[in-house]
Amino acid sequence: MNLHELQMLAEVLRSRSGSSVQMRVETEFPQQRLVGGKYQMGSHTVTLYLSSLEEQCRRLFGSLENLPALAAVVCAHELGHAEDPELAELSDRMDSASDVRIRLALALQIEKNAWAFARMLVPEVDPQLMEAMIDESLYMYRENLRQQTA
Repeated sequence: MNLHELQMLAEVLRSRSGSSVQMRVETEFPQQRLVGGKYQMGSHTVTLYLSSLEEQCRRLFGSLENLPALAAVVCAHELGHAEDPELAELSDRMDSASDVRIRLALALQIEKNAWAFARMLVPEVDPQLMEAMIDESLYMYRENLRQQTA
């Protein structure tokens, strides 16, 4: 998969979703984190990062064989943030919460909302692949919340 193919996939999914979000594709995330995609609420933009998607695919599945499916799932997840009618309220509540457990629970809910949208947007993706990605994505949110409530 190259940048042009990723851009085409992103546009197909944006169109399928009915979203007015702007889609961008870049080679790599500008910071030292493994981020495959990002939604920016202020500019209403989803950006996908090809090299991070490739690395995520290698780590999760051991090769790039599932890269198109992984990219579709990540894109669908970011579109889920863009189309989440609760995102602004949940983000505001998270920013103003003084209790760390509340902030963690709200962050988890934001992610779960985006994953629910992704499941609906790309039903053709192998459910086992989808669930593996969701479990990996939510693991730290759940673990941090568990640690705070223990």
